[in-house]
Amino acid sequence: MKIEITGASGFVGNNLLKYLSNSSFLVNPVSLRSLNWELDANADAVIHLAGKAHDTKNTSDASEYFKVNTELTKELFDVFLQSEVKDFIYFSSVKAVADEVSEVLLENALGSPKTPYGQSKLQAEEYILSKEIPQGKRVFIIRPCMIHGPGNKGNLNLLYNVVNKRIPYPLAAFHNERSFLGIDNLNFMIKEILVNKNIQSGVYNFADDEVLSTNDLVQIISSTANKKNLSIAIPKSVINGIAKLGDLVKFPLNSETIQKLTENYRVSNQKIKSAIGIEKLPFTAQQGLEKTIKSFTNK
Repeated sequence: MKIEITGASGFVGNNLLKYLSNSSFLVNPVSLRSLNWELDANADAVIHLAGKAHDTKNTSDASEYFKVNTELTKELFDVFLQSEVKDFIYFSSVKAVADEVSEVLLENALGSPKTPYGQSKLQAEEYILSKEIPQGKRVFIIRPCMIHGPGNKGNLNLLYNVVNKRIPYPLAAFHNERSFLGIDNLNFMIKEILVNKNIQSGVYNFADDEVLSTNDLVQIISSTANKKNLSIAIPKSVINGIAKLGDLVKFPLNSETIQKLTENYRVSNQKIKSAIGIEKLPFTAQQGLEKTIKSFTNK
């Protein structure tokens, strides 16, 4: 099976390319930065990962998100519709739907993103869903939650550095539940979509089976890195005051960081598991996180 993949140089793309190649797929990276890019007419599927990631420092111009995440996706999708390629897999994000989740996020939730990143992803989704899909083709919109794995960068790496440097984690007073997505489970689900032609087009959330609190995460990091868990429960009012100060002086502990570390963000993966025909994914959330943390310790 021949697969075209955009964004192959990114964290997810690089891992997915290696995984599919090792699973006897013929994988061809496509750079949309090239002015004369085109899809292989003999390809079976295109996986669209290229995009502008969410800038947590809020330094990016909003128009860049729509130029890359929306307009480029539209262009690629139009080419797909006119091609002989059978499957289109678009990597959107749970952030295309909601920045905050009070209950459990399902695929039928109405999108109300507040950031240009989420809005640009949602507009791309809406364009894809507005088109009539030719017979014999399948179109998938994948909404992953926070993805991690060896080589991952972001808040998980930040949290690891806090534990590794024996800095007490100060947010133990906050209790939350959130979903994660290990790269191995992501790879497995994409492969299943590619090989199982009975899986129907649609929108699918990607997440591990279990939810974990950030306190659980700190404990997993501590155990995996052989460090003592030094978490302390500073009163929430004090933490929120520090966060407001951090917003003003560009301190690492700002409102957005606090929100990401302490928010509830539970994502249902039941729809994709039902489509695949499984009750559980191959790896637990803890197994995936331990693998990621071990990659940090082996740097």
